[in-house]
Amino acid sequence: MALDRLPHAEGFTLQRRNPKGGTKPLSYWGFQNETDPLTDVLLGSPAYLYHRATSSLSRKHLREAPCNIQMAQAQHAELVAAYEHFGVKVHMFPAEPELTMQVYARDSSVMTPYGAVITAMANWWRRGENYAAIRAYEAMGIPIYDMVTAGTFEGGDFNVIEEGCVLIGCGGARTQEEGARQVAGWFEKEGWEVRLAFIDEYYVHIDLMVVPVAEKLTAVCLACTDPWIVDWLKGKGHEILDVPFQDTMALGCNFMSLGNGKVIAPAASKALVGQLRARGFEVAEVETAEISKTGGGIHCMAQALRRAR
Repeated sequence: MALDRLPHAEGFTLQRRNPKGGTKPLSYWGFQNETDPLTDVLLGSPAYLYHRATSSLSRKHLREAPCNIQMAQAQHAELVAAYEHFGVKVHMFPAEPELTMQVYARDSSVMTPYGAVITAMANWWRRGENYAAIRAYEAMGIPIYDMVTAGTFEGGDFNVIEEGCVLIGCGGARTQEEGARQVAGWFEKEGWEVRLAFIDEYYVHIDLMVVPVAEKLTAVCLACTDPWIVDWLKGKGHEILDVPFQDTMALGCNFMSLGNGKVIAPAASKALVGQLRARGFEVAEVETAEISKTGGGIHCMAQALRRAR
């Protein structure tokens, strides 16, 4: 399978922020929201995937039925094929034996209209992923907007709801309040609307329960999402697609919107897939049950690098 190798470039740029806000958006890389047409995505290799106790979900599977790594790698290959089928250019982190969880490419950085934010991982065995992310953006010539230093912060908790509006999750175990407030402050200075969602650490990241599908359409697990978040979304004119709790706990709300009425979703999320198809979406169902035993889903495994307007 031919995957785009990260090109080499000399040096990288630290995007200097204006303390009063107003950083100029990038001309090519980045995106305004999570539902415009996806053109480029960054994925992590599962070559050295190892099942670790990164969350309640992954610990449960470790006790009962640990991940079959070979099967998980095959499922990841199917995911890559789905992106390529839809014409999305796949950029792949080079595999490193020390980075056993790098398949979850969303966590080590956050892409924004101004460049990448390098996060601060909570688990010691994942902290090297942040350095790999810096190298990746350096190689692609994508500026670094800033780096989280106040506390831990992971990319799955940076949820762009619509243009200029972000919902930041804060569960304590993976994203600490200090890190969340540092990131929130940067984007408030850029003129964004920012809301902090304090979630139980059991749910790991906010993108387990709330993920935008299309303009003014968001999938939400109503059974585990704080009612104020639902009211806030509805107040902004968003229609809600409810994802059942049982499906959500199996990462059924963790999908990837490709824009233009296309979605990559886990095959097991039958309720969501049915709702999407009833609305005319083209859905690529990808089997992810085995790889998700290690703690994440389709949205967790992808860092959108560019979405076209």
